Amino acid sequence: MKYLGLAYFTPEKFAAMAPGEVKALVSQCPALDEKMRATGKVLVSASLGDLDTWATLRPRSGKTHVSDGPYTESKEVVGGLFIIEAASRDEALRIASMHPAATLGEEGGWAVELIPMDFYLAP
Repeated sequence: MKYLGLAYFTPEKFAAMAPGEVKALVSQCPALDEKMRATGKVLVSASLGDLDTWATLRPRSGKTHVSDGPYTESKEVVGGLFIIEAASRDEALRIASMHPAATLGEEGGWAVELIPMDFYLAP
């Protein structure tokens, strides 16, 4: 079974942190990411780009409306994602718990959402 992990953060909480605190927090991420990838079960892992470059597409009056920003109505924003292939939910939870957003960053509003998924890979 494959699982999608969405790593969330709260931009307002990060903005309230001192630059040194943010740097100290983020500097811990590469080692945790590597530990998670070392399980051999992580198929994809990515940090997402700068929020200023995001766009949201919504249907409006039969047309696609494009607006700046990642803003669906939420305080939290997806900042990264990963896909795990695991034999069980427990294994997926164990691996996802290694992600920095599940381990660090309480002050930045970090969280991970783990979602079972049907997976289709285009030929």
